[in-house]
Amino acid sequence: MSPRLSSIALFLGLSSIACGAPAQENRESDVIPLPDVRVESSLSVEEALAGRRSIRTYGAEALSLAELSQVLWAAQGVTERVEETPDGFSWEWRGGLRTAPSAGALYPLEVYVVVGDVEGLEAATYRYLPVEHALEPAIPGDLRTALSQAAHGQNVIRTAPAVLVIGGAVARTAAKYGERAEQYVLIEVGAAAENVFLQCESLGLATVLVGAFVDREAREVLQLSDGEEAYALMPIGHRGD
Repeated sequence: MSPRLSSIALFLGLSSIACGAPAQENRESDVIPLPDVRVESSLSVEEALAGRRSIRTYGAEALSLAELSQVLWAAQGVTERVEETPDGFSWEWRGGLRTAPSAGALYPLEVYVVVGDVEGLEAATYRYLPVEHALEPAIPGDLRTALSQAAHGQNVIRTAPAVLVIGGAVARTAAKYGERAEQYVLIEVGAAAENVFLQCESLGLATVLVGAFVDREAREVLQLSDGEEAYALMPIGHRGD
């Protein structure tokens, strides 16, 4: 069993894990539903673009679960459900169209959130489940300091209430696009990151896109599965004074 799965088993008290994930009946009972998202606001796209900034200093206020819900949805949320598996898929269809474009609608991205100070959530690392719009507990405890150390000691990662991790599995895209897959996945990471920027601007939150970290160390901290990489870190918080 991998270190990540061992942590999941310890955190959730599961007695059995199959196929690299908790048994389906346990997974359904242990996920944490997120608040409904909104699709309207008083801030236009143009205003969000004009106001978008990279901000590394945040206020002390905790994030609300509703704020985190909205930001996660902006990164990878489902915008149109498609129940039937499209032709040509050799694995489980991933549930519908999303907020960020994906080559071949293959959706290789995985979004995690390292939680330190979010109302209603224990300090832990969670995996975002786009189809369910829910969180799946992954690793117990506050990993912000460890993740900061993997990112050359950047303080913003240690002090932000939460840190989004945009990761992905290139193999999902390579199954169709071969050697072009990594380029397509990186394009998708950028699209998801810009969605997060604009959503934070709309909510009055702040973020920054962090790419300076040691890949191997970040993978170890996050206990990512084989074939999965972390591509971007996005600390999230309220704007400071």
